[in-house]
Amino acid sequence: MQFTIATTLSPAVLKIQGLLRKTDRLRIPIGSRREIESILVRQIGQEIDCALPWQAGHGRRTAAVALRIGQAAALTDEELHHLKLAALLHDIGLLMLPPRLTESRDSLEPEAYVAIQQHSRLGATLLEPFPFLREASVLIAHHHERWDGSGYPYGIQGAYVPLGARILAIADAFDAILVPEVSERSLRNRIALRMIRVASGTQFDPQLVHLLEDCLIEGGHDQISTLNSPRQSIVSDRMK
Repeated sequence: MQFTIATTLSPAVLKIQGLLRKTDRLRIPIGSRREIESILVRQIGQEIDCALPWQAGHGRRTAAVALRIGQAAALTDEELHHLKLAALLHDIGLLMLPPRLTESRDSLEPEAYVAIQQHSRLGATLLEPFPFLREASVLIAHHHERWDGSGYPYGIQGAYVPLGARILAIADAFDAILVPEVSERSLRNRIALRMIRVASGTQFDPQLVHLLEDCLIEGGHDQISTLNSPRQSIVSDRMK
């Protein structure tokens, strides 16, 4: 069975485009602009949650984890802002796919999985025309690349993958890992971290995996749940 990209944009995508155009025309000071951008992107995240109810809240939780890692990696305030926007919107490309591919978390046939793999590129294409999301769109485009080069959509590897995208890849996977019959957050996070460790050096940047582990140890395994938890550390320049 062949799966193609929808030629008619969904109402959710059209609404999101309208919100983005409105914000893109704003002429306000940079400090206030970041706050307005964050508010708007959270609003768009709610639209994504409505369109993909089976993963509602995933963007917010991914942003929380990504910001903790980004703070530990000593990203600048500007870099953290773009990382937050990218994390909140990283799955927006799913809205560009046929609904039957995104209606549930059921197992997909191979052809459908290949189509799903286009969502990172599609999301970047949707957001790139808006200047305030240009940096975020780059991170979204590459958040399914792998440290060993076997990821998608471009198959780049190692430090060639933008640092923010490497952080986003870990945060996305950390939140997406399912641990059936485990309701306690701290236990769920410990299990998810063990699974992330297994993929360290293949799927994920090993230095960033260490930073995630440090964040969980320092903040407690049940405390990685807010967007503004402070954490500062110095890491190797090779990660930049």
